[in-house]
Amino acid sequence: MRRLAAVLASVSVAAASSASPTDPPATPATPATPATPAAAADIQRLLANLTREEQQSMRRFEELGKRAEQAELRALARGRAYVKLARAGLLPIGSGFSAFVEHAARLERLRRGLEKDLAEQQRSQKERIALGRRLEELRARRAPLEAEQLAIARAESALRSAEEREQAFEQAFLGGAAPGNHTAIYGGTSLEPAGADPRFVAQKGRLPFPLAGRSEVESVKRSASSGPGLSMRTRAGTVVRSVHAGHVAFADTFADYGKAVIIDHGDGFFSLSGDLGSVDVAVGEDVERGARIGTVGESASGPSALYFEIRKGTQTVDGASWLGL
Repeated sequence: MRRLAAVLASVSVAAASSASPTDPPATPATPATPATPAAAADIQRLLANLTREEQQSMRRFEELGKRAEQAELRALARGRAYVKLARAGLLPIGSGFSAFVEHAARLERLRRGLEKDLAEQQRSQKERIALGRRLEELRARRAPLEAEQLAIARAESALRSAEEREQAFEQAFLGGAAPGNHTAIYGGTSLEPAGADPRFVAQKGRLPFPLAGRSEVESVKRSASSGPGLSMRTRAGTVVRSVHAGHVAFADTFADYGKAVIIDHGDGFFSLSGDLGSVDVAVGEDVERGARIGTVGESASGPSALYFEIRKGTQTVDGASWLGL
């Protein structure tokens, strides 16, 4: 009994010391990899390495937990058997010396097995503590890398979105996305009839004004235009209407034009309405002459105004003459 108590006491002391923060890890820590790589590919590679090591460490952590639990169960079983035999004391001596020797040998085997189980439990616990620290370190390193990866992804998404809008804007003046998908409605009626000839080219000087009510018109030049457009100053929120039937080729925000709608009127003619407060049509939609396409937006730098252009292909033409101004 005294020997068993000594074994149990020594194991308890060892188990307590294994939880000490001064213990070295079971395996040498991998040198820290720089957490701020310049390229997205480097971040992806680092995250993949961290994930792989974390998964391996978790598997080992769970395996050690099972080993420690099994060692504890074996130790308990051997401990009970040891105590039971130890209580028998010298009773087997009445059965002869050989029986006594066998009894003593069984006690010794149980003691050694108990020491072995307790030592294995201690080693497993100690390695689990080291692995737990390593897992915390890996997760701490992962967080900033994931944040940087997310920031790069958002930046790339914003860049792609801007590039896609630019391509869509340019493509709008080239007749739409693909041959066969382009459709237009001509000869629709609205506030004023289009006349006998529904073609846009026949409406020069007769196009309806895109705004209702009073507005002040002046010729202006935007950096993305090949020629002058028209600035039509009016109240914010004023409804903007299509000057002719057509097919919506662009409806989004774009650079120098703010929220803008481009309508393909056929035969290579387009109208562009920019600086909108709202866009009330979608790409691919067919609109009639006089149809509502949006509203005039607020202006932080001056009077609210609609920016209006007419283009032949990608070239800006004199919009005033088309509106009969």
